[in-house]
Amino acid sequence: MLRAMHSAATGMSAQERCISVIANNLANVNTPAYKSQSATFEDLFYETFFLKENSEEDPAPLQIGHGTRLSATPRNFAQGELEETGAPLDIMIVGDGFFKVVMPDGSYAYTRDGSFKLTGDGRIATSQGFPLEPEIAIPEDASNVIISPEGLVSVMIPDEVEPNEIGEILPVKFLNPQGLEAIGDNLYKPTRNSGDLIEGLPGIDGIGLLSQGYLERSNVSVVDEMVRMILAQRAYEINSKVISTADKMFAMATSIVR
Repeated sequence: MLRAMHSAATGMSAQERCISVIANNLANVNTPAYKSQSATFEDLFYETFFLKENSEEDPAPLQIGHGTRLSATPRNFAQGELEETGAPLDIMIVGDGFFKVVMPDGSYAYTRDGSFKLTGDGRIATSQGFPLEPEIAIPEDASNVIISPEGLVSVMIPDEVEPNEIGEILPVKFLNPQGLEAIGDNLYKPTRNSGDLIEGLPGIDGIGLLSQGYLERSNVSVVDEMVRMILAQRAYEINSKVISTADKMFAMATSIVR
């Protein structure tokens, strides 16, 4: 009875964490470029009982497991839908790649969220104020910002006919983006599992082209998340039922002794 109660308790704990993953996905359904996560499980160790004295002659020994646990929360980096905004500093990577930004401590972080703003000194930065790398500063007298699919940034200056090129946006990619560590604010940090950083030009080396005036929407499917939530809820309920049933059986067994 105690083994059954313990196994069911691990199932309830795992489903509770699964619901937390689903809740976070649904909470970020409108977060630009958010990448959904899923919960994967694995069974725990088994206790083996042999029916014969010579275990080598026993083709199918009895094995009783000890429950489950949440083993991983892989992130789905499939591209979200395009949303046209018309804002000159809204930039979407169409394909693989991440924008590289500079953190306050000088380290680098990476994001798919292209809803950029201007800082007080004219630099292109994330909504949190983290500037792009390489740095791009928009002149005060610039009347228009033009970003080509290949990442070239140009501006129109008064009294000049042709746009002036002021910099270049250079997205990067990783061999294994699922190995990146999410740190909040739509940012990721590389880890040992994310593999090598690949730098290149948009449209080359597997890095996507840029699209000005568009944002990438979250790739969360509300319908899929609702289905997963119902399954997790039912699994949680049935595991709680197992604990209740095992408790009643244990009470019946102890009452026989009395």
